[in-house]
Parts: sequence; structure tokens; C-alpha cells
Amino acid sequence: MNTRLPFLTLALLLTVVSGCSQKKSSVALLNVSYDPTRELYAEYNQAFAKHWKEQTGEILEISSSHAGSGKQSRAIIDGAEADVATLALAADIDALWSKVPDKPLIAKDWQGRLPHNSSPYTSTIVLLVRKGNPKNIKDWDDLVRDDVSVITPNPKTGGGARWNFLAAWSYAKQKFGNDDAKIREFIGKVYANAIKNGLPAGAREGTIAFTERKLGDVSINWENEALLVKSKNPNDYEIITPSVSILAEPPVAVVDANVTRHGTQKEATAYLQYLYTPEAQEIIGKNFYRPWDPAAKAKYGDQFKDLKLTSIADFGGWSKAQKTYFADGGVFDQLIGAKAAPQAPTPSPSPSQGDQKK
Repeated sequence: MNTRLPFLTLALLLTVVSGCSQKKSSVALLNVSYDPTRELYAEYNQAFAKHWKEQTGEILEISSSHAGSGKQSRAIIDGAEADVATLALAADIDALWSKVPDKPLIAKDWQGRLPHNSSPYTSTIVLLVRKGNPKNIKDWDDLVRDDVSVITPNPKTGGGARWNFLAAWSYAKQKFGNDDAKIREFIGKVYANAIKNGLPAGAREGTIAFTERKLGDVSINWENEALLVKSKNPNDYEIITPSVSILAEPPVAVVDANVTRHGTQKEATAYLQYLYTPEAQEIIGKNFYRPWDPAAKAKYGDQFKDLKLTSIADFGGWSKAQKTYFADGGVFDQLIGAKAAPQAPTPSPSPSQGDQKK
């Protein structure tokens, strides 16, 4: 009897297993993003995975998760295994270090890692109405009328909702100067006309409330989201460009603690860097975001209207704006007072919403 045979078989098996463990067949990446980026990242993920395989031979399995930006930020803090965060505003990425100072998930200087303060695209806030504009809405002034019903998400959970709030505030400040009481009264009336519909948790839920549930006369919304709606329903909706709005700069970042644990630092970094390439900027413009690349700007520029834009710098930056307007007890809470903003029913998840890593 050959007693060496079992040992040779075992050695061969161990060699095969060892070889398999040394070579990854695929790498998983999770992008935790905000509400209206479903279509953008569904297309971008495919493009980047193809590019990465051509460059490295490595197969990437990229999934995306979508909800209100503030809600997504909290989900990452609570354990969502995001390799990258592509959220609606810098404050929600800042929270990944500021709200967990003993064990930060990201470096404090994250915003300096990529061009344009780590914002590979921009947008702004516009007003979406139904065809024919039955309430004759022309600017922010019309949103305080008693006969106008407004749809806008909850600034406590949605990043776009905070841009909405500050865009309206920018108009009121221009109208009333430094008269804080009149500005607050104006914004309070806008939200009084919104609260009766319930405040959706995020921008996409607001769009669904307006377009599918037929609530409200006007939706305060991302420009890219309004353009998407109009492209799908050209005979049903119109976009009103207000006289004043705000430059929205949605940022992106690698979640340092998670990629270190997952071993995906290289892939996650490249995933975000590629957003600035001409191919990706083309996808960005195609999906109604404002690209930085000159060629993409030239190709898609006609769909973006010129308007007066304030910026978050006019509010002292996101750290100050978040604390002043949206923190517990801040201006938003003061304006809605004892009338706790009811939540609109949550719609079914979009088919393009990816599962988060467990």
C-alpha cells in the first residue's frame, strides 16, 4: 500500500486552494449615494467597470445605494459598508469624521483630494410645474401664495432639501436685504405650503409625490432631476428657472476606514478619479448634471439656463450653515415650530437601487 498517496493528494489540494486565495476573481465596491443619482451611477458604474477591467484585468462588482443624503450619511456612520460616498453636500461627508471623532471614518481634509473641492459635477435648484403652469408660478414669490401647494423634501434627511431651503433663503435675502424677520416669515410661508403635503425624506421621493401621486402645484427640485422628469414626460411638465438660486456642489469621497478594512483603497480611489475624465463627464452631462469638462459643457450646455447663483460660501460654508439652519433647534426647526413636519409615505425603492454590503 502506498501511504504517501493521501499526503500527496492533500498537498495538491492545499496548493490549489492557496493559488485560488491569492487571486481575486472580482472585487466588490459599494457607492452610497443620494437620491437622484440612480440613473447617473447605473451608467457610470458600467463604464468604469469596463475601463478598469481593460486597464487591470480585474473584475469589479459595483453596487449603489440611494436615499436622502443626510439619511445616507447616518447610515454610513451606523455601519453601512460604503467604499465611497457620493452625497449631496459637504456637510454630510464631513459628518463621517465630525460626528465620530473618536473613530473617524474619513480624514478631515478629504475635500482637498480631488479637483473642484471633490465635486466632479454641479447642479442648482429650479421649480418644476405641470404643463401649462396652471398656477402661473414665475418665481419664489409665488410659493408663498395661499392657493399654491408646494412639494419639497425634509432638510433634516435630504441634502437636496437643504439646497432648496438655502436657494429660497437667497431669494428672500435679496428681496428683503438683512431684514431677518421678513426673511424668516417668507421661508415660513413656503414651508407652511409644503408641510400640508408631508415632507418627503429625499429628492426622488419628492419627485414621486409630485409626478406619480400628483401632490402639489410646484416641486422645488434639483435641476438635473427636473430635466430628467421633463425628458421622460415632455408634454406633461415645465421647468421654471427662478431669478435667484444656489450653486449646488455634490461632493465625492473615499471612506478611508472602510476601504482599509476591505482592501479596496486602489479601486475606490480610481473610481472617483475617473469621474473627472472626458468619458465620465460625457455621462454626467447626459444625465443632466453640469460637467466641468469643456467638451461636455459645449455638448450639453444648451439644457442649462443661466441664472443668478449664490453659493454656500455666502452662508459661511457648510459647517456654519448646517449648524445655523439644520441642526436640532436651528432655524428650520424654529420656523416649523410645534408643527412637526409630517413625513410623506415612503415609495417603493427604485429598481436601480443597489443592495448595501452587509
